[in-house]
Amino acid sequence: MREDGPAAMPRTIIEPQFTIEHLSILDGDGNLDAGLEPPIAPEELKRLYRAMLLGRRFDERMLRLQRQGRIGTFAPIKGQEAAQIGSVATLRKSDWMVPSFRETAAMLWRGWSMEQMLLFFAGYLEGGRPADGQHDLPICIPVATQLPHAVGLAYATQYRGDDAVVMAYCGDGATSEGDFHEAMNFAGVWHVPAVFVVQNNQWAISVPLKKQTHSRTLAQKALAYGFPGIQVDGNDVLAVYAASLEAMERARRGDGPTLIECVTYRLGVHTTADDPTKYRSAEEVAAWERKDPLTRFTAYLGKRDLLEPGLEEQLDEEIARAVRAFEAIGAADPLTMFDHAYGATPAALEAQRAQMRARLARAAEAGAAEAAPAPAADAEASEANQSPPMRGQRRPWRS
Repeated sequence: MREDGPAAMPRTIIEPQFTIEHLSILDGDGNLDAGLEPPIAPEELKRLYRAMLLGRRFDERMLRLQRQGRIGTFAPIKGQEAAQIGSVATLRKSDWMVPSFRETAAMLWRGWSMEQMLLFFAGYLEGGRPADGQHDLPICIPVATQLPHAVGLAYATQYRGDDAVVMAYCGDGATSEGDFHEAMNFAGVWHVPAVFVVQNNQWAISVPLKKQTHSRTLAQKALAYGFPGIQVDGNDVLAVYAASLEAMERARRGDGPTLIECVTYRLGVHTTADDPTKYRSAEEVAAWERKDPLTRFTAYLGKRDLLEPGLEEQLDEEIARAVRAFEAIGAADPLTMFDHAYGATPAALEAQRAQMRARLARAAEAGAAEAAPAPAADAEASEANQSPPMRGQRRPWRS
């Protein structure tokens, strides 16, 4: 007699199959889905456009400054202006903005001056200090480490009963970091008023999205942590604005966080230390250039007769004034590196400060002595004994 095998284990579906919405309002040719158009006043549309164009022109000017050695390495934003301006424009002054390292346009919108940003990328600590009362955190270079801080801010506003929301930015590469998932988990558990804007520009430096995750979208990662995610056309400023406004209102009324995935593209280099031709094709870049957020928004505003003649020239002059003001600032004081590490400076650090101060004094004395004219009798011998100049020195040398 045959013995029957074990009965099949019962299986119960505990969650329905999920869906992720994709929002697009303004296509690549500037054509509009009027049924989805957000109610933005004409003057605000002009302000959005001005901010996007300023972000682009300032970004291009900074790239030239970096190539000339006048500022240091930075992360260009070309192609991501709509994702930044469309989202940041939905914040109130009392809300918090937490950037990563590629939010130049968003920071300009929030009141950071161009001179201050140039100072930051030239290595001045003053460039990273928010103004008193400014509800922004400074630029964060380590990938995704700003996200737990953003959740902490949101928890604090919730605890205090403030009517404020925190908007935190990151790139697609950040979603591969533990800090991202820890932040998402705490945001969901604590039900904090936060909006996470993921600028999916397709590349985590040289690693394409398909090698970062097998998920169909980045937006769906929010669902695992118990709050909504939505994917938007990140080159469509109207779609980004509409989705961000909805998320901000949701958070403000106590309904918790939202993740917004902005599908966009980094048209330039990852940073000015990068060569993207080593890992992506010219054809790919050209295809995304046809989706340029500024091109389509320009077409949309042109159809509405909202373009301002001479705006580019006005912005270029504004940028030029900022560059002149930045370059008129004197050299940084190296001793300030000791000022902000501790609330009360420990003895060991104070000793290092004294050592550094003495070294700078000796260098200044040596420079003054070297600059003094040599006695006439010794001038020829002094020149003959000179060593070859280091790169960047201007004095002549003959073998």
